[in-house]
Amino acid sequence: MNDGDVSKQIQQMVRFIRQEAEEKANEISVSAEEEFNILKLQLVEAEKKKIKQEYDRKTKQVEVRRKIEYSTQLNASRIKFLQAQDDIVNGLKEAASKELIRVSDDSNTYTYKKLLQAFSDDKNPYNYKKLLQALIVQSMLRLKESSVLLRCREMDRKVVDSVLEDAKREYAEKAKVRSPTITIDKVFLPPPLSSSEQLGPSCSGGVVVASQDGRIVCENTLDARLNVAFQKKLPEIRKHLFG
Repeated sequence: MNDGDVSKQIQQMVRFIRQEAEEKANEISVSAEEEFNILKLQLVEAEKKKIKQEYDRKTKQVEVRRKIEYSTQLNASRIKFLQAQDDIVNGLKEAASKELIRVSDDSNTYTYKKLLQAFSDDKNPYNYKKLLQALIVQSMLRLKESSVLLRCREMDRKVVDSVLEDAKREYAEKAKVRSPTITIDKVFLPPPLSSSEQLGPSCSGGVVVASQDGRIVCENTLDARLNVAFQKKLPEIRKHLFG
């Protein structure tokens, strides 16, 4: 074999090796491209999943904040609504308290005649004098004491003195006991508030009767009776006003 043949053979072998190398390189390149695409797809899907999870988390946070804000505003609205109702009801009570002051003035025509009518009869028209007597008798019937201490307003002292004996006699008849001893306290109940006064202790009328040892007290003032009536009728008042 001459040099020319050897050279051809060598070139053929080189071309064969090169072709195999190129084919192997292409195979490796294709395989690497496929692996890269798969890995890239996996990474993209993983990031998509992360982004979706983050979006869902933030969406839930926004929804929770929205619900909290709605609940807060709803509660604030309810409180305002209830406060407005309380203001109306308290205003009604305040108006009744102001009107109650007129009860002790027999010269006035006032709207609370039913309050006094409960302590009157056909022969005796309702007036503050008759009401005081009834309140004293009622207090005595509650206490059932033979000796009591009576406290009234200083402005009512003369009226109380004028009905005291009748009150004793009425109580003795109703309770079927001897006439009790009633001592008028030297400490008086506060007077009603004037139009210029807004705060401070006050009393629209009535009496406070206590046992001599002070352990049992019956507060039978007009203000106390208004409070009791107001609390008792509060559901009915609310239903009438607000449905």
